Amino acid sequence: MKRNVLIIGAGGVAQVVAHKCAQNNDVLGDLHIASRTKSKCDAILASVEAKKAMKVDGVFKSHALDALDVAATAALIRENDIQIVINVGTAFVNMSVLDACIETGAAYIDTAIHEEPDKICETPPWYANYEWKKRDLCAEKGVTAILGAGFDPGVVNAFARFAIDEYMDEVKSIDIVDINAGSHGKYFATNFDPEINFREFTGVVYYWEDQQWKETTMFASGRDWDLPVVGTQRAYQSGHDEVHSLATNYPQADVRFWMGFGEHYINVFTVLKNIGLLSEQPVTTAEGQEVVPLKVVKACLPDPSSLAPNYTGKTCIGDLVKGTKDGQDVEVFVYNVADHKEAYEEVGSQGISYTAGVPPVAAAMLIAQGDWDAGTMKNVEEMDPKPFFTILDEIGLPTRVEVNGEDKAWNA
Repeated sequence: MKRNVLIIGAGGVAQVVAHKCAQNNDVLGDLHIASRTKSKCDAILASVEAKKAMKVDGVFKSHALDALDVAATAALIRENDIQIVINVGTAFVNMSVLDACIETGAAYIDTAIHEEPDKICETPPWYANYEWKKRDLCAEKGVTAILGAGFDPGVVNAFARFAIDEYMDEVKSIDIVDINAGSHGKYFATNFDPEINFREFTGVVYYWEDQQWKETTMFASGRDWDLPVVGTQRAYQSGHDEVHSLATNYPQADVRFWMGFGEHYINVFTVLKNIGLLSEQPVTTAEGQEVVPLKVVKACLPDPSSLAPNYTGKTCIGDLVKGTKDGQDVEVFVYNVADHKEAYEEVGSQGISYTAGVPPVAAAMLIAQGDWDAGTMKNVEEMDPKPFFTILDEIGLPTRVEVNGEDKAWNA
């Protein structure tokens, strides 16, 4: 059954989503894309046309939309007979878009936890303060809402469930490792929205260990990881979205998130933070103008989508899951490797955007086909991972598995 799709957002991830929806419009039907700046949507549509990405003849239209306006979003959904909304706009609009979907009955997909502009790294379980409070309403109205369906969160949640279901009687720990071994050639830049990027790293780092929340600070806990393809890379324990849902669904397991950083990033970040330029709180200049330092830094940095043409190297993102099977210890590493140059050649985006943008399209296809049309709110690890992996394999993000150091086919 075809389901018409509305993409909200017009950044680098939205470009990937648009191309992948076009490549699979035989499943997804009519396509629409909306953001506050319609010209950005038009540029994405032009790139889709230039790549001749549409699999079959069909509709792909752009719209201007303030996604914080629930009534306007609901009207756009109704006017275009939208059945699935893929929200890849800023995390600040999640709840407004979700409310519009609940109002209209459209399925909802996002790729990150909702955030409030004036709050950073709220005390766990901060996820439950927002999307999860709408779970009962989704169930009452039969609305499918798949939360955090990017790569991390998203695919890594599915990796965890797969490793546990297939190889373990008991899970002891889930360590998510995100390594970008690529180079964009800029002095300093972030791979996605600088405002969201920095907010992840300026607050308390929360992780789940010994069945309780624990705290550390950014860059305080680091270790070297020996990974397939990208080799040995340094990663630091960070707070991240998926820790919250995985800790809820697997409370017996330690759950940690590790992200790779080079010394140059750490040094620049530390200077910006220490002089107050990463603050989300407004300050007043000597001329009496009120500005938010974090937004000023964002305006000065390269647009993440502009990094794509010269990006080289690969990413490796995966889960190291430890547990027991038949009384014996077992370690399973489920992962994906993506290439920045290949991503740019296919869809005009760098690899970080590619890994974030392909999975929500796979989720939309699963909803359209009925596999993931849950009629309620779910996190990715609450859904069957195998149909997800099947589509990801087909559309650009193949899943790889090592069990106790030995390569395995996930679908063997």
